[in-house]
Amino acid sequence: MAGSTDWEDLMNGVFGPGGRFRGAGGEKRQPDEGLAAAQKKLEEAAARTQAAADAARHTDGTRLLKNSEELTKQLEAQSREISRLGQGLAREMERDGLLTPAQAQAAAPAPKDTDAAFEAAAKRQQAALAGRQEFSAALLAAFRRPFVLGTEGEKPRNVIVLSGKPGRGRHYALTETVRALKEEGLLAGGVAWMDLALYGSPAQEKLFLQDLYAMLAGADPVLAFENAEQCHPGCLSLLAQLAVSGSARLASRYVVQKGLLMETGTALAPDAVGSLSAKGKYLVFLCPGGKTKLAGLMGAAFATAVGDECEAPAFSEEELLTIAGRQLNELAAKTKARLGWTLTVAGEGLAGLVAQKGEQGVGRLAEFCERCFAALAEHKLRGRKAAAVTLRREGERVLAAFDSGEETDLLAILPGEYTADLEEVKAEMEGIIGLDEVKDYVLRLEDAIAVQRRRAAAGMKTAGVSMHMIFTGNPGTGKTTIARLVGKYLKAIGALSGGQLVEVSRADLVGRYVGHTAPLTQKVIQSALGGVLFIDEAYSLYRGEQDTFGLEAIDTLVKGMEDHRDELVVILAGYTKEMEEFLQSNSGLRSRFPNKIEFPDYTGAELLAITKLTAKGKGYKLTQECDGPLLAYYDRKQAENAAENGNGRLARNTLEAAILNQGRRLAAEPEAALDELQLRDFELDE
Repeated sequence: MAGSTDWEDLMNGVFGPGGRFRGAGGEKRQPDEGLAAAQKKLEEAAARTQAAADAARHTDGTRLLKNSEELTKQLEAQSREISRLGQGLAREMERDGLLTPAQAQAAAPAPKDTDAAFEAAAKRQQAALAGRQEFSAALLAAFRRPFVLGTEGEKPRNVIVLSGKPGRGRHYALTETVRALKEEGLLAGGVAWMDLALYGSPAQEKLFLQDLYAMLAGADPVLAFENAEQCHPGCLSLLAQLAVSGSARLASRYVVQKGLLMETGTALAPDAVGSLSAKGKYLVFLCPGGKTKLAGLMGAAFATAVGDECEAPAFSEEELLTIAGRQLNELAAKTKARLGWTLTVAGEGLAGLVAQKGEQGVGRLAEFCERCFAALAEHKLRGRKAAAVTLRREGERVLAAFDSGEETDLLAILPGEYTADLEEVKAEMEGIIGLDEVKDYVLRLEDAIAVQRRRAAAGMKTAGVSMHMIFTGNPGTGKTTIARLVGKYLKAIGALSGGQLVEVSRADLVGRYVGHTAPLTQKVIQSALGGVLFIDEAYSLYRGEQDTFGLEAIDTLVKGMEDHRDELVVILAGYTKEMEEFLQSNSGLRSRFPNKIEFPDYTGAELLAITKLTAKGKGYKLTQECDGPLLAYYDRKQAENAAENGNGRLARNTLEAAILNQGRRLAAEPEAALDELQLRDFELDE
């Protein structure tokens, strides 16, 4: 066309009159033909650009020097435009059904020399990961594999498993590797993450499908999944199908509405979605137990489909120091940008302290630097004026000098983490009347946990201490009181992070309709994480084999205990006989509750002591003449029916009646002592 530009020629070759895409209407064009034509136009435009550059080089030196900057800018701009147009064209053709996802990936502009691009990406990756060459190389090779072997249809480009203990930087390594590949033009996006722990029951399967569909339809070429061991098997089955065949059939009919996957039931609908496709994406699974653990969850076929397993090793001391130095540099940059202070570090001691935090996982290292910044920000908020801050390590403390002034403990300005006072909890436990055997058992937990910590420090294998308990006994024997103290005590000795007590019954766990129970129970479990979940009258959860709702609550509870074994202590309470029958309802219950504690009925002497202690707490005291008759009264009640009378409620009810009678007596005796309870105030039936 006369007078047309390179870009107009390119557009007319790809699009029809009026900007209509060729092949979208009556004119038929095969995908490969459309792509070939587009690529040819791109090559012609690039050739003309290069010819112009060559011609410019043959002009005289003065003109070349004058126009070199403008020519360079034009070349760079046209190069970027060619790349952008190629990517946009591929996406448009995929959206119109002219390209499969695999063809679109192949159509996307790739570096001319992939070997050189991967070498450059490796350098970027190494700079970010600070060593661990073997792990870094294995991870990069996993992403390079489909470039060498090719891909098949819409199967995943590769299925990768990242194993190794938490805290070894698996998330960071994956993110930085993908970023390096993207910057070198080898990948067109980043990483999309899915926490499979969010889909732990059948009630979450539809939500899982919606989220998975959104990830598969998204632009990110890498999908990362973690916490598979906490995911519902139905969801894992779909992921296994995607990994093995690249396609997963759906049990129901779905349609896409506003980008969301919506179920249509049995209704006929145009463009119904019957399966999900891996769309040639990378599927990455983070699992500490590696491929072996995932094979047990997702099947042998999945394990066979895994192309690469990369195990993250522990950081060496040098690597931790390198990462610590980088974190401190980021802290300095953040302090300058946010607070306006120039931050310097005196000596190498602080980097060593930060590195020590990293031995517990790189997340702790970053968390420590965040605390340092929070402390600096708190000084700023409290009116501290300075131009520069110098940080220095002294033992386990970080000292800060503002403008070379007097040093101060930097982190001391922050509110300390709440820790229950161990001696205070022990004193409270000792103050409880009776229950000597129960209290002795609870206090022994401290020794067991301390031994396991010593073994871990010595590099020896450790055995988890099961702290789940069953409290049996009659009502009013102190089960709830001890459960509350157990939570505070385990928090004080560092066995639990929160120490709260969440007390529930059947009504809080069992739903009212199908599909309601599992989410309800999971919500209760989540609220108790870090503390103690106390289920009173737990035997009521099981009302026979026909009680499907109760059985579902028990199954969900057992799974939650397994998934959160280090974050939760469950205490079940109830009558001795009924609890024994309850333990038969689920084969996993008895094995998960090795600690069964029988709460004895209180003796008459203990009930008298409880009466006096409760009265003292209310501001009263008993006259000495009350002791003998009250003791005889409690002993008699015990002999009549210990199951009902041998508990703290009898003592409390007896005291409350005495306080009420004292009120009537004082109305007639205004001069009598207000805090004294006499024998005649107690109604001791003969």
